[in-house]
Parts: sequence; structure tokens; C-alpha cells
Amino acid sequence: MFRKRYYYLIQLQYLGFRYHGWQKQPNVNTLQRMVERTINYVLETKDFKVLAAGRTDAKVSANEAYVELFVDHNPLILKDFFELFNQNLPQDIRGISIQETNEHFNIIQHPKIKEYIYLFSFGKKFHPFSAPFMYNVMEDLDIDSMIKAAKLFEGKHNFRSYCHRPNEKTVLHGEIIACEIIKNTLYTASFFPETSYFLKVKGEGFKRNQIRLMMGVLLDLGKGKIDVNFIKKTLNPNEEEIILEHIVPGSGLILNAVQLKD
Repeated sequence: MFRKRYYYLIQLQYLGFRYHGWQKQPNVNTLQRMVERTINYVLETKDFKVLAAGRTDAKVSANEAYVELFVDHNPLILKDFFELFNQNLPQDIRGISIQETNEHFNIIQHPKIKEYIYLFSFGKKFHPFSAPFMYNVMEDLDIDSMIKAAKLFEGKHNFRSYCHRPNEKTVLHGEIIACEIIKNTLYTASFFPETSYFLKVKGEGFKRNQIRLMMGVLLDLGKGKIDVNFIKKTLNPNEEEIILEHIVPGSGLILNAVQLKD
């Protein structure tokens, strides 16, 4: 029997704190599992497939993420489907929009620029309600040095030191379009610290745990454990490989924006 397939692009937001990342895994709760379970309930069929623009790690959140939905046999009535989809999603996942695409669009291969931010505060312990959103350092940091050093990551580099457990097929070279530390006025809450910051990083793609390793090395600089020359060495392909171990928690990381390129 000939199978007719229909293609849709869904924009999502989610708080990742209680999930073991995007990708479906046995015996743990993941975002993909909850999204697919909801679609299955709404459509009352398993004749569909979901692909994500990227797989976020455990506890990582997204302000703007995209998934592609493939539905076999019958097209969606977009308004009706999307309303039921949102009604039945968990409260920490929200659909923002849906649009029809075609067989020529592939969310994984389509060129895109991703913007991640990593929220953090320092100086004193924050309110426990802040824990799902940011990382807290109780000691003082040299934030000015961190702001200057963040710019070192911009441009094309070999990011071998910023890739957790690469294998022989891992592409270690990459380009960061923008990297900066900014005082946080983007995400606010009454229980947030009076002053907080975020590391903002933009690029077409990132290595495993790359941004969390970058944040870790910048925090080590702020604490005085390393100097700027150490960070320069980690980005110098002529230096011996430096393996970084300070991976900050996933709960401070947010996929803030995804720009789909023409």
C-alpha cells in the first residue's frame, strides 16, 4: 500500500530540570518520550516519527527548540491538533507554533545557528528555587577577567579540550560566532539573586558538553585557579592535549534561540 507522508515543524519550550535529556532512553523520563507519548495520545496512532534539531543533555532547558514531525496516511488539522497537543503535554513543556513543511526539509541537516546561555551567580548561596535555572558559586569571582577571557573562544578553533570523551570520528574543529559574559536581565524571578550573569555562545554546532566545559574553565579563571594563558593553550592546536574535567551542571544551560538559515 502506498504511504502518504506529511511533514510539520514544531517549535517547543521546556524546562529540562526533571528530564534525562531529549533522547529517549530505557527506564528514565526524557523529553522525547513525553512528546511522543503526547502525540500518540492525540493522534491515536503510532504512524508518526519525531526528529529534533539537537539533543539536549540531562537538566538542560530550551527557550526555543524545534522538532520535525512526520505523519503517515492522514494530514493534521493544525489548529485542532496543536490545541490538543498543548493541553496534554506536561506543564514543563509547551508548544509555541506548528507549520507544515515538505519532504525536502530535514531539521537535522538544515543549516541553523544555535544560541546557548549558561546562567550563574556568585558571592553567596542563592534561593533553592533558583536551582533549576542557574549555577551558584558561593565564593567571589573575578568577573572582569572572565568577561575578557570569554572573547578568546570566538572564531575558528580546535576544540579538542572542550569535547567530553571524543572518538575517532568526532570533528574537533569548529567556529564560535559570538561568546560573551553578560549581566543577566533576560531571565528574572523574585527568588533569583539580585545580580546574576550568563555566558552567551552562538555557533552552528557544538561538541559534547562543550559549553559546560567552557563555563567550567571560565569559572576556574574567576576563582584564580588558572590564568588566561592556560585558556589560550587549550585553544592552541600546537600545544599538547589538555583534558578538562570541570563540567558544570546541565541545569544552568538553556538553548535560548535557534535561527534556521535559508
